[in-house]
Amino acid sequence: MTTEGTSDPAAEILDIVDENDDVVGQAPRGEAYARGLRHRCVFVLARDADGRYFVHRRTPVKLVFPSLYDMFVGGVVGAGESYDDAALREAEEELGVSGLPRPVPLLKFLYESPDGARTWWSYVYEVRCELPVNPQVEEVAWHTFLPGAELEKRLGVWEWVPDGLAAWERVRAFRTGGAEAVGR
Repeated sequence: MTTEGTSDPAAEILDIVDENDDVVGQAPRGEAYARGLRHRCVFVLARDADGRYFVHRRTPVKLVFPSLYDMFVGGVVGAGESYDDAALREAEEELGVSGLPRPVPLLKFLYESPDGARTWWSYVYEVRCELPVNPQVEEVAWHTFLPGAELEKRLGVWEWVPDGLAAWERVRAFRTGGAEAVGR
């Protein structure tokens, strides 16, 4: 999940953005997290040929939300990288595949953590992955594909990443006509 060849995720350079998603500076990821600087992230719903959702548990060494469950693959957008390019890069890296179709953008929102300490612009995508997955061991501790109804049953049982839950709620609202996609 790193860009520009860096092997230390905390050293990855991110664009720092304002409340309108305009770039106002750059900082290493570790500093952005520590200081609560607003940056950009992508969330990609990956579905298999049967329409089931890729669900995984994050590794305990993740910088944010270690060992929690997530229904999205994705991550930070590197400095100068587009949301679209980051979505494809992150999906292929985390799923351990190459040759995915370009993820389809669904919606964009500003995530703010419940304590107000963290905030990031979040672009949500969806992609069909009909290839055998080989998830990145540094990112994914466990994975499976779940039908939507089964995923919904797990929402109150497993401990999920809070930004993923916020994105999931927005996707559900978007699909039922309760929310609109936000343009780029």
